[in-house]
Amino acid sequence: MIKVGIVGGTGYTGVELLRLLARHPQVELRAITSRKEAGMPVADMFPNLRGRVKLAFSTPEEAGLERCDVVFFATPNGVAMQQTRALLDTGVKVIDLAADFRIKDVAEWQKWYKMEHACPDLVAEAVYGLPEINRERIRGARLIANPGCYPTAVQLGFLPLLEAGVVDAGFLIADAKSGVSGAGRKAEVATLFAEAADNFKAYAVAGHRHWPEIRQGLESFAGKAVGFTFVPHLTPLIRGIHATLYAKASADIDLQALFEKRYAGEPFVDVLPAGAHPETRSVRGANVCRIAVHRPQGSDSVVVLSVIDNLVKGAAGQAVQNMNILFELAEDTALADVGMLP
Repeated sequence: MIKVGIVGGTGYTGVELLRLLARHPQVELRAITSRKEAGMPVADMFPNLRGRVKLAFSTPEEAGLERCDVVFFATPNGVAMQQTRALLDTGVKVIDLAADFRIKDVAEWQKWYKMEHACPDLVAEAVYGLPEINRERIRGARLIANPGCYPTAVQLGFLPLLEAGVVDAGFLIADAKSGVSGAGRKAEVATLFAEAADNFKAYAVAGHRHWPEIRQGLESFAGKAVGFTFVPHLTPLIRGIHATLYAKASADIDLQALFEKRYAGEPFVDVLPAGAHPETRSVRGANVCRIAVHRPQGSDSVVVLSVIDNLVKGAAGQAVQNMNILFELAEDTALADVGMLP
């Protein structure tokens, strides 16, 4: 059995991790930390876990994390980097669901996240946990940087085009919409029901912290610098991301065949038939990215539609997928859920 600890178990990502790991046949949950809620039974906070998770929250100091095989950090940015080195030194593997190890340029990370990095040397070692591009590197990793939610949807949508070199890498646009759970489980005016319901808005147009992460990935796919514009939007949904991606075709190619070939055999990327329009509700609760590719009016414009559940393939599900790879388990272990409708 894999002995698992979770640091920061009280947010939406934390409870999603608990939901998935509680029924994982090869996992023994050993510790779930929260300084504020230490001593509270997990099921008292999250009643959906009643009868499935019998642990109580504990402080990180009392949790015995060094006795785990793997520790997930479902914490705000800046927390994992303070504790990761000590865990790695005891032989524990770390999967960070925040952004501490995602961006390889530490100066760039510090610019966007407004703090000094505590262990820049570990950034170089960390493996970016997008299995569709880094599966083999994940297998041998000690430290995995789990991708962000927007970056997952956007990168998977652009990946086949940039790898094949069939679009203009200088003109890439991501118009992405997310549900309110992407902002986390905290009191904030912008995500109050009366503010977010019956409303739709763009935000962070001047610059979103996921932009450098996405650009880094796109440039690795293309093998050169890219021109990339990213505009996120908040929608009155709880879960879900819909990314509409735009590019200019630089070659005459069967795009449907390109996507189907690139993702053939990928357990969690579903390329829909030509002309399809994926919906966020089709991936709710599921660790899958559904993609459709279009060329409107037969022009040189390429439009890719990419949908994920931001809490599953965009966060906790992908983290469990990475754990399965890391411990040489079937990749879909505890992740075979069908999306929930309605």
